[in-house]
Formats: sequence, structure tokens, C-alpha cells
Amino acid sequence: MPAPMPQHDQIIAALRQIAQAIDTRSRQLLAECGLSAPQIGTLRELARSGGCSPSELADALHLSPQTMAGILQRLEQRGLVGRERDQSDKRSFVVQLTAEGQKAAANAPPLLRDEFTAQLDKLPAWEQSQMLATIQRIAHMMHAEEEELIPFLHTERDELGRHS
Repeated sequence: MPAPMPQHDQIIAALRQIAQAIDTRSRQLLAECGLSAPQIGTLRELARSGGCSPSELADALHLSPQTMAGILQRLEQRGLVGRERDQSDKRSFVVQLTAEGQKAAANAPPLLRDEFTAQLDKLPAWEQSQMLATIQRIAHMMHAEEEELIPFLHTERDELGRHS
């Protein structure tokens, strides 16, 4: 019988399991619908809002304007979104779903973050706060402060080698 795993190895193993679960789900999303989690989130936000500016989208999804610009560029290239001049401010534009984008948003599978959030919401507030503090401490210990705060469990950078 092998010796019990030291606690620090158990923590590292759990982090690895989390990373693998995120990677597996991200590959499933790409295989099922050809979209990344941030792209699906963007399509769903546009479906909910009926259309908005890129900066409003970035704010709603807690993404940087640069990250949002890359996501919108790829969605536009695929014919899932279109841009129109804002009638009230001709200097800016509004992003809207195309008919194909509406279908993609409606048919996209659930995101891992949505499933996780549903489970997290079942926990008492004190336990959620405790988890947040622990995860933030782990992020600090891994020198992850330099990373952009993106509320998606997988980004297009993971597939493309850069954010967007």
C-alpha cells in the first residue's frame, strides 16, 4: 500500500484536476460548437441585451477592451455578429447578433463557469467568502497577479497562445 500523499502534493493534485477539468470542458466546447467560452458568453450577452457597444459588452463580461475586440473580430469573421453605427452617436457602433449568431447562442452548451456558479450559489455566504480568500491566496502564491482578471474558466488565449 503506497504511503499517503503529503498535504502539499494533495493540494497540487487538486489544482491539476481543476486545470484538467477546465481544459477538457474547453475542448468539448470547441468540438461541439466551435466556440470558446468567452465567445459563447459574448453571444449570450448580445442575445440578452439585444445589442450593445463593444465597451458595454466588455464591462458586462468583465473583459478588457482589447480582449473584447479580438472576440468580436473572430465572431464577425464567422458571421455571428454584425456592427452598425449607433444612431444616437455616429462615432461609435452597436454590435448585434446575426441570425446565425442567434442560433449559435441558443444552441451553445452550458459553460463550466455557469455550472460552477450554480453549485457555488448553494453554499452559505461564509463558505463562499472562505473559498474566495483561499483561491486568491493560491493565485498570489503562484504569482498570478499579473494575469488579466477574466471571469471565464478558459480563454481563447489558451487555444491561440494569446488573449482574445
